[in-house]
Amino acid sequence: MPDSFKIDAHVHVFTSDMPLIDNPRHAPNYSFTHEELIATLEHNGVDRAVIAAASPWGDYNDYILAALRAHRARLRGTAIFNPPVDRFALEAMNRDGFVGMRLPFIGLPKLPDITTFEYRALFRRLADLGWHVHPHVEGDDLPKILPTLEASGVKIVVDHLGRPNPKSGVNSDGFKALLRSIETGRTWVKVSGGYRLGPQAKEVARELLRVAGPDRLVWASDCPFVGHEGQFPYQATIDWLVEAIPDAAARAKIFGATARELYFNGE
Repeated sequence: MPDSFKIDAHVHVFTSDMPLIDNPRHAPNYSFTHEELIATLEHNGVDRAVIAAASPWGDYNDYILAALRAHRARLRGTAIFNPPVDRFALEAMNRDGFVGMRLPFIGLPKLPDITTFEYRALFRRLADLGWHVHPHVEGDDLPKILPTLEASGVKIVVDHLGRPNPKSGVNSDGFKALLRSIETGRTWVKVSGGYRLGPQAKEVARELLRVAGPDRLVWASDCPFVGHEGQFPYQATIDWLVEAIPDAAARAKIFGATARELYFNGE
């Protein structure tokens, strides 16, 4: 695999007519189709991508399914579920390229209880299939959910550098909990969304590299930057990682090799 190989581990696709949940955090009035995604990848020299299910559309995973079926060799995806979900449905989705579940908890007034039987049974099914759980929460909430996920045996993938508290950064309780979780051996982190964190983002990325090493980190763009549209070009997310991670060998793994093993089974 060439050093230039890249996998974008966090993108979204959607159409303007997809059904939104009640009171969504964002309500995009435009489409970003899977055809546009593929064109964006090709224009920027990115080989593959992983579609993250987005909270505005709840468990309407239908368009992600269409994207995976249209571009099976290049795309994988995560889904949002309202438990319970039976094994038969998960196996069918697995065949189509789904590899994980996203927990869309950010912005909720109270975190759902994931210690219930419905969630624990679902996490076990995901673990049995080799899927991951992708918690979408603020960094301060990670200590509240990571222990349950760790106990379930499922792989865990945390987005956007762990979303540490901007004031305390690497010293925040959430970030420290994330580092402890990495040490369990089943947690990965997306080196993405630096624009959300501000000046501390590169320091956070380097601390993650120091503790986790490149085999637990994957790069992602967050394209099409919902809520931050038009603020910077896609290429800027590639340039940011180059600046944040000076070690070329580590950077090559973060750009592609680690994600290839995690999402594509090394294929």
